[in-house]
Amino acid sequence: MNAPSAVPETLVSAERVREQIETLLRAWGMDEALLKTTAQIMTDTDLSGVDSHGISMLMDYDRSRRLGKLNLHARPRVLRQNAATALIDADAGLGHVAAHMGMELAMQCARNIGVGVVVVRNSHHFGAAGYYARMASAAGLLGLCTSATRTINTVPTRGRMPVLGTNPIAFSAPAGRNPAFCLDMATSSAASNKVKVYELRGKPLPEGWVVDEHAELVTDASRAMNILYERPKDIGGGLTPLGGTAAMSSHKGYGLAMMVHILAGTLSGASFSPVRVRTQQPHDPDNLGHFFCAIDPGVFRDEGEFQADLDVVIDTLHASPPADPEQPVLVPGDPENETRQRRMREGIPIPATLAAKIRSLCEQAAVPFVLG
Repeated sequence: MNAPSAVPETLVSAERVREQIETLLRAWGMDEALLKTTAQIMTDTDLSGVDSHGISMLMDYDRSRRLGKLNLHARPRVLRQNAATALIDADAGLGHVAAHMGMELAMQCARNIGVGVVVVRNSHHFGAAGYYARMASAAGLLGLCTSATRTINTVPTRGRMPVLGTNPIAFSAPAGRNPAFCLDMATSSAASNKVKVYELRGKPLPEGWVVDEHAELVTDASRAMNILYERPKDIGGGLTPLGGTAAMSSHKGYGLAMMVHILAGTLSGASFSPVRVRTQQPHDPDNLGHFFCAIDPGVFRDEGEFQADLDVVIDTLHASPPADPEQPVLVPGDPENETRQRRMREGIPIPATLAAKIRSLCEQAAVPFVLG
């Protein structure tokens, strides 16, 4: 069977992508201060190559607002706070603003006493976790971010029904000469939105990302999207935990997913999706939780020592002999940094299928389509 042909793409400047996001959010009624932060984070995510969590999320956000579950006038507020910790209520808004506020507050605590931990509840999707971890490393701090998820799409080890979400975790640390180390990953074999990106581009999925109700591998992206988004969950099938199968240690990905939810969901008082959906009405908020931690390396090391040591570690890994001379050893953050530099020069690729969907949103909102 021949693989489907790739979908044509148009390269669009980051400025235009940001403008398009802002135009739609403004037309939907989002307050100006909120939409500026949200659009900046979404655009930065696309620049980093995380296409699943940037402008392609607009269709999902539109559905949420039409259902009435999304508060476009949200004002995140601190409910509890001490010298090292805080709890934030996101006011049922998009998660970007509350998450930005959460990491900023964690960073402030870290600057004051060495460490800060902030959790957010009553939130919605917040984009890519790596953005918030990188906020800390850009300020010379270590940053950790995890998030509970709305979607139920990942089958636990030894299970046949999806119970968990992709439950992301991100960690970033500042170096000296090198760019910051930044790990940003789902605890499933792949993020569900990455399956969406493969469908938009007409590409087959890598084997092991998705299984059907018989635990058979699914590589057709359209069929995988049907399993993940359209058909009833009680049929079975979904994403696999990191590792893919029990023989390949999927229990480790499963355990990490549970850790992520405990930190972001259980600790904050946010919902666990399989429990919430039993009573959730279409207009009820998703009540997602996020977790942010910032650590000042200066409370443990003299100034510059941590960064210098991390440079040695990164240099050692980069110098490690590659199995393929054409593919040198990388460290987490390298692909995103390379993609960012290229897309700043050339533009952000927008598949024709995605452009058509955004054009439709623009027509419905009576605003200009500026992506091409």
